[in-house]
Amino acid sequence: MARLQRTLSLGSVVLFGIAYMTPIIVLGTFGILAQSTNGMVPAAYLAALVAMFFTAMSYGRMAAAFPVAGSAYSYVRKAISPKLGFIAGWAVLLDYLFLPMAIWLIGAAYLGSAFPSIPQPVWVLAFIVITTLINIVGLKLANTVNSVLMLVQFLVLIAFVALAIHYIGGDASKPLWTLSPFFSGDMQMPLIMSGAAIACYSFLGFDAVSTLTEETKDPVRTIPRAIMLITLIGGVIFVGVSYFVQLAHPSAVFENADSAAYEIAKNIGGDLFVSIFLIGLIVGQFASGLAAQASGSRLLYAMGRDGVLSNSFFGRLSERFGTPVNSILLCGVVALLALKLDVTTSTSFINFGAFLAFSLVNLSVIFHYWIGGKQRGLREVVLFLVFPLIGLVADLWLMISLDKLAIILGVSWLAVGLVYLAWLTGGFRRQPPEMDFQESA
Repeated sequence: MARLQRTLSLGSVVLFGIAYMTPIIVLGTFGILAQSTNGMVPAAYLAALVAMFFTAMSYGRMAAAFPVAGSAYSYVRKAISPKLGFIAGWAVLLDYLFLPMAIWLIGAAYLGSAFPSIPQPVWVLAFIVITTLINIVGLKLANTVNSVLMLVQFLVLIAFVALAIHYIGGDASKPLWTLSPFFSGDMQMPLIMSGAAIACYSFLGFDAVSTLTEETKDPVRTIPRAIMLITLIGGVIFVGVSYFVQLAHPSAVFENADSAAYEIAKNIGGDLFVSIFLIGLIVGQFASGLAAQASGSRLLYAMGRDGVLSNSFFGRLSERFGTPVNSILLCGVVALLALKLDVTTSTSFINFGAFLAFSLVNLSVIFHYWIGGKQRGLREVVLFLVFPLIGLVADLWLMISLDKLAIILGVSWLAVGLVYLAWLTGGFRRQPPEMDFQESA
């Protein structure tokens, strides 16, 4: 029987997670964040980093305890209960199923603006077909493609920051080092948290790599280390880049907030750099879509192998490629919805599912280590109770900071999941189907 192969090293997993994050998205969403925070984007990213740091610690703890595919679904199911584990998996599906669609839709929108003679659906279909084929062949090819795409993306980011610093240096009234992007007398915490809730969209790659556990060498050590490195590296990039861009354009006023980075790129680098920036942004979206589709298919495979979803469809691997082809293809089919949706609609409720899953993973650490494992020493209380509680409170705060539409859509998705769970368990009278996730020797 085909099984997932352990081919990924620490560096490969970190690269995969950073690619999923799409570091250059800090520029693509800068205008939206600047308006929502009243010109304090770095503060929003710093608040998001603090919240994600504690949640990443919880993911690392659970990945070490349960080195299997399935991410939050597996952790919550094993640490708390199978029913709640299903809800966690259902929440994560919001992220993993719809995020590739949103990523490709954003990329297609940028390409459509640059090449108006080509219909936008053509770009959407091109993204879907190419990434689906690469992911079917396997992670070795996807990892190689990601390496090249990430290099291009980082070069564009470095150039943007360098030009921003040069632009700031040309104006004696603009200091290069100041705390004003983080703290100011008129800052409003609700606005910062609202911005942080949006900024967390950029951090979603750190949890995605936990779905690759069964394809990673020495996962008990590698996955927790990778999760923390991805979170910290991503946080440094987002805070650092947004800091210099905020100094280059301290105002929250733009001709069009959705394309604010283009306006800033033209101011600091001229028309040529605007074209280079567009290339980097598209490359980043492609790399992120590649990683997002791979992670989504692994989650569907884990749930199918467990019998929660159809085992005959989701729980199978290709004999030729050793990848979950059916799940990969389904992710591509779901992404076809991008042909009928806009960016706002497709992305509005992704973070709701992420924050719900994050909250449950923080809770899982408490249940597994502090309650179930009875690890009650001073160090254990800090690691297995205090830190997860901080992460839980931060995630819930960010969840209620989302806009009303995101909350309504998220709750609706959750309600559908509860109905399906009731059917699956005969009115909650029995546990959802489950099987041992540990690989046989």
